[in-house]
Amino acid sequence: LVRSQILIAQGHELFSDEVGIPPQDEIPRNGYAIQARITTEDPENNFAPDYGRILNYRSAAGFGIRLDAGAGDAGSIITPFYDSMLVKLTAFGSRFDVALSRMSRALREFRIRGVKTNIPFIENVINDPTFRSGQATTRLIDTNPDLFKFTPRRDRATKLLNYLSDVTVNGNATAKGYDPERIIPPARLPHYAPKIDKPKGSRDKLLEIGPEKFAEWARDETRLLITDTTMRDAHQSLLATRMRTVDMLNVADAIAQRTPELFSLEMWGGATFDTAMRFLSECPWERLAALREKVPNICFQMLFRGSNAVGYSNYPDNVVAGFVKHAADAGMDIFRIFDSLNYLPNMQVAMEAAREHGKVICEGTVCYTGNLTGKYDLNYYINKAKELEKMGAHTLCIKDMAGLARPAAAKQLVSALKQEIGIPIHFHTHDSSGINAASVLAASEAGVDIVDLAISSMSGSTSQPNLNSVVAALEGQERETGLDGDALQEFADYWEQVLEFYKPFDTSPRSGTAEVYTHEMPGGQFTNLKEQANAMGLGHRWPEIARCYAEVNDLFGDIIKVTPSSKVVGDMAMFLITRGMTPQEVLEIEPGSVDFPESVIDMLWGGLGQPDGGWPKDVQKAVLGNKEPTTKRPGELAEPVDLEATRAELSKTLGREATDNDLYSHLMYPQVFADFQKFLENYDRLTGLPTTAFFYGLQIGEEVHIEIAAGKILFVKLISIGDANEDGVRNVFFELNGMPREATVVDHKLAPKDVVTREKGNPKDPLQAVAPMPGMVTEINAEVGQQVEEGDPIVTLEAMKMLTTISAGQAGKVTEILVVKGEPVESGDLLAKLEA
Repeated sequence: LVRSQILIAQGHELFSDEVGIPPQDEIPRNGYAIQARITTEDPENNFAPDYGRILNYRSAAGFGIRLDAGAGDAGSIITPFYDSMLVKLTAFGSRFDVALSRMSRALREFRIRGVKTNIPFIENVINDPTFRSGQATTRLIDTNPDLFKFTPRRDRATKLLNYLSDVTVNGNATAKGYDPERIIPPARLPHYAPKIDKPKGSRDKLLEIGPEKFAEWARDETRLLITDTTMRDAHQSLLATRMRTVDMLNVADAIAQRTPELFSLEMWGGATFDTAMRFLSECPWERLAALREKVPNICFQMLFRGSNAVGYSNYPDNVVAGFVKHAADAGMDIFRIFDSLNYLPNMQVAMEAAREHGKVICEGTVCYTGNLTGKYDLNYYINKAKELEKMGAHTLCIKDMAGLARPAAAKQLVSALKQEIGIPIHFHTHDSSGINAASVLAASEAGVDIVDLAISSMSGSTSQPNLNSVVAALEGQERETGLDGDALQEFADYWEQVLEFYKPFDTSPRSGTAEVYTHEMPGGQFTNLKEQANAMGLGHRWPEIARCYAEVNDLFGDIIKVTPSSKVVGDMAMFLITRGMTPQEVLEIEPGSVDFPESVIDMLWGGLGQPDGGWPKDVQKAVLGNKEPTTKRPGELAEPVDLEATRAELSKTLGREATDNDLYSHLMYPQVFADFQKFLENYDRLTGLPTTAFFYGLQIGEEVHIEIAAGKILFVKLISIGDANEDGVRNVFFELNGMPREATVVDHKLAPKDVVTREKGNPKDPLQAVAPMPGMVTEINAEVGQQVEEGDPIVTLEAMKMLTTISAGQAGKVTEILVVKGEPVESGDLLAKLEA
């Protein structure tokens, strides 16, 4: 072009031989070409320039593609002082549509991480029907708002590397104190034939004949039916509920194929719902769906806390009923419904919802404590069982959550119940005493229909009795289970290897203990409360805590103890221990003068319902002061939740349509769900990440593979960890699918105390002012306490000589200004907070 300009300036004709441009009518059209300028401009923010370090840069290539490179390269620093163009991408083809297809393919091949680009906008343009038809004009952008509707880029690989960098350098907060010095090998999987159809099992029978006839079948079956609790109560009892979904999925196919004789798999509910989101950063609903896909033939069973659902307080009736229906629709088959005080009115709504669904089993539950003497004698349990049968239970569960049912008592209770009720009896116990397998066998002799057991390597102590051993003990007997002992042993070998992944959480006693008959602590609570004591620095006082737990139970009137009532007893015990008080001293204080835990106040007010005989009046007076207790069913006092209005509000917060999974997770645990969503924004879903990498990060040279979608696997290898700079920041070097990648992370042990990490905001929250791009604060347009209207300016930023005003998303009062004039900010930094 420049040469032609010089020649023309010298007097040569445009079409002369010297210039070499033929006349227009001699220029043939040999095809079509399209050029796209890829820049670091954000189309979602009015094409504001972005700058920073390019973390990863992968170019497109192939026939019909030309690249004229600019500043684009991994490691390049994009500054605010120069042109933001990274590369010119040219696609050509014999036809216009061919050139467009090549351009589209090339744009999809680009991977540019660390800075925002205009690629999503270019993709929308070249895929626009008007543009593809050749009818586009210069008004195309002005008249087509759909060009600015973008599918969010998940960037899962970068988020995964960021997580691995952080956990490798800083550790996982929930697994502190354990840092394996070697690479822990993956667990060896049990054998199964993936191409063979899974045999018919209990779920096939339930779907075929319906819940009523299914219950009759279970009652008439000669063999002892088995529920395997390994995927729920076993790890809740042994490992503080920390079992991750990936370790369940790895063995699920083999379970479905090799043990279809199981009555059910208990794999959901109880504490797993909270823990999955809070500590494992997993969606409990996705766990249910993923396991359901792999195990379509065996009934799934969940523990449902009556009006407490899967939470720790009472929920409105329509929330409880809605949760049951949604869980049933999602694939749950057996709802073990109980109340933590055996207060049957609290179970009614959930039981009715399960029965109304018509395709699931409603298992009414009576919680067991004591030794068939005193307050909780044989008549107590018989009366409760009869009432549950009248309420519509398909099956009855005796829930011995602390392992208190001694063999003679188990036999006596089952024998009596078999004479009094006509529905199947399901016996649940824990092996806390060390002799509860004998209780299971005694119950079997008395005619119990179903029992809960755990795979041998996950059994014993605060978990359930040994499934493998009970199956072996019944071989050749009338009640032989029909389960394959070889398959069970392979499962035991698998789980034994998996246990090594969870060493920091294994705080269960090494052996059974008769102490359980004193403190009566549920097996599922034992490890959780011990973990809580350790976290508070009180682990060395555990015997004292256990004694205080028993004394608090007596103070409350010797109540049924299972979540959430057991949690309240634990809360009170920890409260008294930390304050140097005894349970007796509670009765000696001025009523209402001590701020007891909210859970204690709520329970004694009547928030969990009523124990048989009511609450001790003197204890209520001491704790509640002048607050008047209630004897009404808590669900009657709770206003129904407007589910669709709640969904609409939640959708605004999430920036997308809230699903039923989102809705019920939010209703159960609003803050936990919000924190989980924040984790997903930062790191995306890590369900497929091997457990050792999730908790402990990677060792140098260790490689893991992660399936992030069906057929899409990432291979990640840790190469090295760089030295920290003066701010404590390290570079962590990986290979991702064979290509070099790096991430940066602050080493918390080395970071200077005065280095401030700015809080990130939620741009979807109208009560937050969030930086849409990196820049410099040039003006503070509002002040704390000022009342602002929607659209009023809050902060002004400057980047690349472009001013951007961040305005109020809605009317409100400014509560915090988090920046000062002249301060640099990064994209996503929280600048100010408002309140409505």
